[in-house]
Amino acid sequence: METNLDIRFYRNRWKAIAEFELEELRLLSMETRLQQMNTIWRLGLGLGFSFEPDPSEMEVFARWAKLKEGK
Repeated sequence: METNLDIRFYRNRWKAIAEFELEELRLLSMETRLQQMNTIWRLGLGLGFSFEPDPSEMEVFARWAKLKEGK
């Protein structure tokens, strides 16, 4: 019986934390969001990720577009 109460307690607690975090994100300024995005972008570059489109990926998009047109 106590286990069910514990589970509900923690579930409600994590739900409250998630709501609090969402509110914090809503209140961020555009400048802060851009700084965070820039930091993530630079991290990706530093780790060796390429942000250039992959030709094979573009072929997949083209195929999906053809399929979509046919419907």
